[in-house]
Amino acid sequence: MLTAGTLGFWLAESGSSNTAIGLFALVGVPYTFKFLWSPLIDRMPLPCLTRLLGRRKAWMFLSQALLAGALFGLSLSSPSENIIWTAWLALAVSFLSATQDIVIDAYRVDILDEKSYGAGAATIVFGYRIGMLVAGAGALYLASYFTWAVVYQTMAALMSVGLIATLLCQEPKSPLPLVGEGDFDSSKSGEGWFYESAIAPFADFITRQNWALILIFVVFYKLGDAFVSNMTSPFYLAAGFSKIEIANITKVFGVIASLFGAFLGGWMVSRAGILKALLICGLVQMLSNLAFIAQAYVGHDLGLLVFTIAAENITGGMGTAALVAYLSGLCHASFTATQYALLSSLTAVGRTFLASPCGILADMVSWPVYFGISTLIAIPGMLMLLFLMHGSRFADKS
Repeated sequence: MLTAGTLGFWLAESGSSNTAIGLFALVGVPYTFKFLWSPLIDRMPLPCLTRLLGRRKAWMFLSQALLAGALFGLSLSSPSENIIWTAWLALAVSFLSATQDIVIDAYRVDILDEKSYGAGAATIVFGYRIGMLVAGAGALYLASYFTWAVVYQTMAALMSVGLIATLLCQEPKSPLPLVGEGDFDSSKSGEGWFYESAIAPFADFITRQNWALILIFVVFYKLGDAFVSNMTSPFYLAAGFSKIEIANITKVFGVIASLFGAFLGGWMVSRAGILKALLICGLVQMLSNLAFIAQAYVGHDLGLLVFTIAAENITGGMGTAALVAYLSGLCHASFTATQYALLSSLTAVGRTFLASPCGILADMVSWPVYFGISTLIAIPGMLMLLFLMHGSRFADKS
């Protein structure tokens, strides 16, 4: 939120163009490629910190401390005076946040037994949504009374919650050796370790039927949704909504609606099967963009905004739940962590690279036309899904 939606409000108020705001989606690139440096976090010790805190806690503490520093640095920037410097600092926040994701996901897997994975996943989602509320609605509430510098400094200070929790939590035991330990320096740890970690998951995946189309589909499934979400901040401001109204409806109510949508999507997967749920959720997700066309014509109408946000977040949550179930089913048991990281990274490609020109489009056309185009952009993903539904290994389950 602090490098996407919330930062979008700051950029819009500083006078940045929609084109510039749209291009800021590219600061999310580290989330797309975080699997590239995850083996280092698994195996490389940190001087002093690893000995004092342990493998996982050391990386958690370092990433969180640096993240707090990056947020503080971002608070000192001025988009109106030097937007390039703001972009670099936002990229640093994004990189450190992605690194924190890697180590916390690894910690969660290490600390829990198999029976607790479901509860652990639910807890991580709950905590993530609380963070979204604080960095979304909370930041907008603060921005209504203080400067954006104070807002981001407050967010940096709140990283102390994670730092304290890291110091208090228990270091899990992990079978993976650190660099220089155990068999990491054996013959298997060189070419063998590289093959098992980086090559084998790819080699296994490309043996699947229609594997290339599957990868393209994962990128395109939520592209229309990304085109909408990347430009909602400047749209709400252009429609005349205040930051308090936006915080109350789009952030607080929106998060609740997305949780309901995720539950609904999960229920639909269990009732209709993965592919049928993907199709149904994808269609309603695509059609929800039409609500923004009505909002663009009506303008400042809180009642309609409630409907628009409900439609966007419920259907978005449904689509996300169905897509997560689909990605999980694609993973081989021997390479679950790596293949899921790679597949989930592809979902960020649409949100970052492909959706980054959305601001250019918004500057060229009216808001109703823009949201109409965002609806049409979702059609290719639906067509790919229809093709995949024939002959898929999920077909008999759907």
